[in-house]
Amino acid sequence: MRRGQTVILNLVAVLALGGFLWLAEGNFDGYKIQILNLIAINIILALSLNLIYGFTGLFSLGHAGFMAIGAYVCSILIMTPDQKDMLFLLEPAYDWVQNTHAPFLAAVLAGGIVAAAIGALVGFPLLRLGDDYLGIATLGFAEIIRVLANNFPRLTNGALGFKGIPDYANLWWNFGWCLVTLYVIVRLLKSNTGNVLKAIRDDEAAARAMGVNVFRYKLLSFTVGAFFAGVGGALLASLLTTIDPKMFLFTLTFNILMIVVAGGLGSLSGTVMAGIGITVLLEWLRVVENPVDIFGFELPGVPGMRMVVFSLALIMIILFRREGLMGMRELHWQSLSKVFSRGRA
Repeated sequence: MRRGQTVILNLVAVLALGGFLWLAEGNFDGYKIQILNLIAINIILALSLNLIYGFTGLFSLGHAGFMAIGAYVCSILIMTPDQKDMLFLLEPAYDWVQNTHAPFLAAVLAGGIVAAAIGALVGFPLLRLGDDYLGIATLGFAEIIRVLANNFPRLTNGALGFKGIPDYANLWWNFGWCLVTLYVIVRLLKSNTGNVLKAIRDDEAAARAMGVNVFRYKLLSFTVGAFFAGVGGALLASLLTTIDPKMFLFTLTFNILMIVVAGGLGSLSGTVMAGIGITVLLEWLRVVENPVDIFGFELPGVPGMRMVVFSLALIMIILFRREGLMGMRELHWQSLSKVFSRGRA
């Protein structure tokens, strides 16, 4: 398939997505629109983690920390000084926190940039560790960020967090950033840099023997992933309109990791499909937590049962589809055209 045809098909797909979002905005209720927004944000977060873990082989568990950074930075920037004056009850905010204000786009970018800067700063010592040690260290980093957010009331309002954050993150913002994230990561992976990242993942010693500056490329991947994790955290804060340190526990990283593993490590297509499927499944499984009437017998709901059912589903995936939905394969226009041509034949 020629490059021009691929570009046209990509534009058609983007226009089709825009048409769907326009119809959804006018016809869906608030609950369904909220699920669509969560799908877009989860895809952003999972794509960024897949870049770090699936394509570079860095076992990072610090995504919740980068999300917290992006969420707090964005919230501070988009709230007005009057809002902050009412929110900071424990201690008055710093003057620069109280008086800083910025448009939503600048705030989201700032959240991503600050997360990327801190990612590069902590990545400099941590990325010299290997495999399991890196996972433990990044998990510790995420917990440090959460504890700092809990204990700096003049910056983060402490355990109270922020309430009444302006809800700018609608379908267009969230899916727009989702497309930007997908485009940037696809272009990165199709470049020579992407080939180097995959070489590091497959055999780091061989890549180093070929003269590759392994640490530099690891730091690049980690920083880009941290940027988009910060963007996802910023969008989530504006979508939910409230944040506090308890939101950014390890379970948040685990939820994103589930999407990456279920879709397939090293597959962007799988990540997108798993992001849609798992987000919808987690909401649909809420029915098992409510009382159910079956043939006249009422079964009481069990709080937390949806996570039990979901965990069992993940165990089945690991046992019978260890590589995930797509493995390391990608879904592209050429493969789809072959499927349709085979069907016509």
